[in-house]
Amino acid sequence: MLNDKTVVITGAGGGLGRAYAVAAGAAGANVVVNDVNLTAARAVAEELTASGSQAIAVGGSVSSWEDSEALVDECTRRFGQIDGLVTNAGIKHEAHPWDETEENLRSIAEVNILGVQFIARHAMRAMVDQGVGGSIVNIVSGAQFGIRGMSAYGASKGAVTAMTANWAKEAELHHIRVNAISPLAMTPMAAQDTRDDVPDLPDPNTVAPLVVALLSDEAVGITGHTIRFDGRSMSRYTAPEITDSSMRSEGWSAEELVRHISGW
Repeated sequence: MLNDKTVVITGAGGGLGRAYAVAAGAAGANVVVNDVNLTAARAVAEELTASGSQAIAVGGSVSSWEDSEALVDECTRRFGQIDGLVTNAGIKHEAHPWDETEENLRSIAEVNILGVQFIARHAMRAMVDQGVGGSIVNIVSGAQFGIRGMSAYGASKGAVTAMTANWAKEAELHHIRVNAISPLAMTPMAAQDTRDDVPDLPDPNTVAPLVVALLSDEAVGITGHTIRFDGRSMSRYTAPEITDSSMRSEGWSAEELVRHISGW
């Protein structure tokens, strides 16, 4: 499905990122494996090359504007183009809002929000200049809807969901599709979850086919979606919307507002 395509996958040194890279390579893509851990990225690239795929490893952090620009530049230098981007790189920590530290809050915003914006900006700039379109696949999380201990992480992923919707509307002018996946899989990051009610999670390889599908030309016309997927069941997130605008008054008192809101 991805013959003659070149894709960049961030955070691909392990976990879901590695699974996406392996699947993309098996589908025929040239794969640029990025990770802040260059040794891990090289190991995945070597794995792909050994299986007959074309792959290179590029280190660097997406939280750096310069590293992100260099990543896209190396992709186009080596393969002549960039057709797809998977913004998988991310970090997570658990903390109650009142126990957060400045360092942790800044780190998660720099990697999970700015990092996605930086790498996507450079990738889309290259795609626009190429004039042949492309596909961006963002990676988000159900934590954006509220999980105790994950407010900072959830907020960062909610921001990426909003980016997805906005970028899809702008990028379609240049035939660039933008979608997001909210995956459920057992990864080193997922294994750090300390909750008692964590469900049994599938292998990351079961989620990877959706990434391949969205990167492929078979998905032309599919854009602006955020899809929840665990390799077995699939559902679509809907955008926030105004559900009831029928409550009107010439002047609301605080007591009346509380009474109406409590009935929702």
